[in-house]
Amino acid sequence: MKWILIAAALFGASSVILGAALKHAVVTSEFDTLQTALRYHQIHSVVLLALGLYTLNQTPQRSVIISACLFIVGIIIFSGSLYLMVLYDIPQFGKLTPVGGISLIFGWLSLALIKPKKA
Repeated sequence: MKWILIAAALFGASSVILGAALKHAVVTSEFDTLQTALRYHQIHSVVLLALGLYTLNQTPQRSVIISACLFIVGIIIFSGSLYLMVLYDIPQFGKLTPVGGISLIFGWLSLALIKPKKA
């Protein structure tokens, strides 16, 4: 589906922009947290790209749509909470991070439900 490719493109671009913009904006002690947020953001953007390409010329299966939605929510909550924690120095944002992580885990697990294309 086209919206998955659009989401992948937007998340991929935003990860590069945030990486460049925040690299010099964080103190050394927060750099590892920023790196974690960026890594998960970028990896899951690539996974969204793969899902989008997988569905490009076919009607997507429900499990593909569920996976894509879980990855989108996971990126926003997992990486977003870490970005907010680093930017605003509010450790309470870190309490949201596991919720995003769980969404990413379920996104990966839902990939197991995808049925292979028929040749």
